[in-house]
This record gives sequence, C-alpha cells and structure tokens, in this order.
Amino acid sequence: MAELGHFGIVGAGLQGRVLALGLLAQGHHVDLFDRDTSFGNEAAGMTAAGMLAPFAEVETAQSDILRQGFRSIGLWPDLVQMLGIEHALQQQGSLLTAHSQDLEELALFIRRLKNQAPYAYKAIQPLDQSQIQTLEPALKGFYQAWYLPQEGQVDSRVFMQASHWFLSQHPRVRWRLVKAAHPTAKGTIETTPNHQRPRTYDHVFDCRGLGATQAWPHLRGVRGEVMRIHAPDVALNRPVRLMHPRYRIYVVPRAHHQYVIGATEIEANDETPLSVRSSLELLSATYSLHAGFGEARILETRTACRPALPDNLPAIETQDRCTKINGLYRHGYLLAPALAQAAMAPWHTTAEPAQSFVPIKK
Repeated sequence: MAELGHFGIVGAGLQGRVLALGLLAQGHHVDLFDRDTSFGNEAAGMTAAGMLAPFAEVETAQSDILRQGFRSIGLWPDLVQMLGIEHALQQQGSLLTAHSQDLEELALFIRRLKNQAPYAYKAIQPLDQSQIQTLEPALKGFYQAWYLPQEGQVDSRVFMQASHWFLSQHPRVRWRLVKAAHPTAKGTIETTPNHQRPRTYDHVFDCRGLGATQAWPHLRGVRGEVMRIHAPDVALNRPVRLMHPRYRIYVVPRAHHQYVIGATEIEANDETPLSVRSSLELLSATYSLHAGFGEARILETRTACRPALPDNLPAIETQDRCTKINGLYRHGYLLAPALAQAAMAPWHTTAEPAQSFVPIKK
C-alpha cells in the first residue's frame, strides 16, 4: 500500500477535478492551481454535453478509446456518489438514427462497428419503427435506429458545480488561483506572478489542456459548439445522435425540458461565438428530429476548444516527479476517470476517508 502524499495539480478543468477526487478518495492532500475560478466557467468541461458514448469512436477506428470508455463508464457511479449527485448520471443508453435519405450513413456506421469491434456490436440492438416508438415515443417518422444500452451521459453543468463546492470546502484541498502555473522538475510548481517561492510536492500532475502547448508541441485545438435550449413540447428520455453525411448532431436531454445540442467536432482553434452557419445547421437538424423544437427557446450558446494530439488519442507521460495528461480531444467526460485512474495508480491506497466528508449544498 502506498503512503499518503501531498500532490499538486496544475489545471482544474474536468481532468484535474476528476484526478483530485480520485486522490482525495485515497486519503491524499491536493493543491489545485488554475487561472479560472473554482466554478470553472472557462473550462471546456462546462461546454461539453457530457456524453458517455464510446461507440462513436468506431468511425475513426479508435478501439483503445472504446475500451477505455467502457472502463470510465464503470467509474462514474463512484464519482457522482462521492459528490452526492447521483441524479447527474444517466445510464439509460442512447439512440442512433437517421432520416430516410441518410440511412446509408447509419448502415455504414454499423458495418464499421461490426468489423472493428465485434464484441461491442453484439451489445447493441436494431430497432424498427414500432420499437423506436416504444423506447422514445416522441420520435416519429423514423424507420430505423439502433439502441446502444451501455451508453449514457453526465450532466456537465451539475458535475462542475458540485465539484466546485466539494473541492473548495474539502479540508485536504487548497485551491490556488493564479495567473499561470508551470510544473517543473522534481515535483515543483512555479506560478505567475512569481513573487512566491516554487511549491514542492510528492508529485505534480499537469492537466492544463491547451494551456500546455509548450510541453506538447503538436497539441491543437478542436472547436466544440453547443446550444442549450428549453423545449417544453419535447420529451426525450436519452441522448439521440442523428447521422448525416456532413455532420453528427447530438441532442442530449437535461432536467426541466432542457436540451444540449451540438456537433461532434470542428477542426479550428477558435473560441469566437457560434457562427450563423453552425447555428442554422444545429437548429435545422434538431427541428427535423422533432417539430416541437420549433417552439423551443435558446437559453445559451457556448464554444470551447478541446486539446487534441495528432492521433486524436489521449496521452500520459511521466518524467521525474511530474505526470502530464493531455489530448482528451472530444472525449473529456468519456475518458477522464480512466485516465485519472491510470495516472494515480502508483499512489493507490486502501483508505477511503473522503466518503465521510459531506459538502454543504447551496
């Protein structure tokens, strides 16, 4: 059993928070460094739809993502239980469908899944029109779909808020708001402004995402665009992905008839507001899914850039007393728990004192 330690985490976005929660559950002490507030309003994890959709990766033949994704899905229940937000995790599966003119796109996706991941193909279920209606009564006019029972979602907004309260109040956490922080050799962290001496830890984790471009020269940004809408005339129970030759639209239900809609990815390191073209494509595709979205109200639009490496796979590198985690691409909520588990494996303990700490709810 490893001894309890004191760790520094640079970057308190999604990956940094999940890693901090894992270390706390093992009884360790954690210092979090970020330029953002503890609520994390600037983090890409706030923009994400929070889909746990490993099957989506068969289009790029990333079987590693599929395996790690399933492992992460198994870790999420403990994380939400730790935060007291079990309701934020939905594990009712997801639906994959297409309009009649785009059914070949759906068929092509399924063929790729069958060829590249036959073990996963066995777990999904084809649906005809009547079966679609049984599973999602609100979806009318769709004749073919596939039910992916192992998929789900995490309410990203709820997770970021709950982790904010939990970490900012935890007695073994110090949240350090700085202009910039840089992990250095031998487990130290230098901050800007640098009037303070570098802090030294048993080990340092670098989870800065795009803020770590100097450490990852080939890192690039992949733009994500989402809308949050209120649609009281629509009642979807689970995420729906709509296949199309040019894009993959997802519609993710939230509480109180709210929905998060977005496209999978846009290759651009650009965080400017949502474009007219993207808005029209997102809204048109959503309206084609259900006419009730025509009377929906747009509550919010958000854009963010996610960090990606050339092969679109995440990477973990350890040198001296620093571990770098980066390249989550569009897989933040899907992969963060598995990556955190792998990164903190050398310090695994059997202690679980974090379960006795109950954060104040606000």
